[in-house]
Amino acid sequence: MNSEFVLMLAERGVYVILLISGPILILALAVGLLVSIFQATTQIQEQTLAFIPKIVAVLVGIVFFGPWMLSQMIEFTVDLYQNMNQFVG
Repeated sequence: MNSEFVLMLAERGVYVILLISGPILILALAVGLLVSIFQATTQIQEQTLAFIPKIVAVLVGIVFFGPWMLSQMIEFTVDLYQNMNQFVG
């Protein structure tokens, strides 16, 4: 196992992490932006107002994207286990 293989494996791992967390982060960002625009237009400066919509949006996103996220993680893990012989030999 050379350093190029380790870097390729780390790159794939980071790519899968970004792929899995991307939709949830974009959803939280969009809801946070909408709440911030709402707060700016109504001049409501309550700090806790932004948290509840984000939490609800992330939970809905996990329910909606959860099966896809799980299948991506399982696919990556199965690929790692199938190529286990390259890691030790």
